[in-house]
Amino acid sequence: MATGSGDSAAVKIVWNERQKRFETEDKKAYLQYELRNGGKLMDIVHTFVPSSKRGLGLASHLAVAAFNHAQSNSLSVIPTCSYISETFVPRNPSWKPVLYSEDLKSSI
Repeated sequence: MATGSGDSAAVKIVWNERQKRFETEDKKAYLQYELRNGGKLMDIVHTFVPSSKRGLGLASHLAVAAFNHAQSNSLSVIPTCSYISETFVPRNPSWKPVLYSEDLKSSI
């Protein structure tokens, strides 16, 4: 039985397809991406969480939403954003198969 406020459990991430980003409902925290290679690659270029909302796991929630989207749409992810490449993927190695293969980068 879970009790308490548990803000992280109530986090809802919205896909804003027009602006190419995943964002919190209040639009204050977001993950920005660009589509490359005819829409087959999702290049995650920036993750932003305002200082007032840091420490709540929002960046991770945003990343999971983006990786789930990429996986369900057969996209490969390019982790240009330093948070994704240096923090999220090392902490969540199960997402490595979704990453764009280094061997294929020269063909972009």
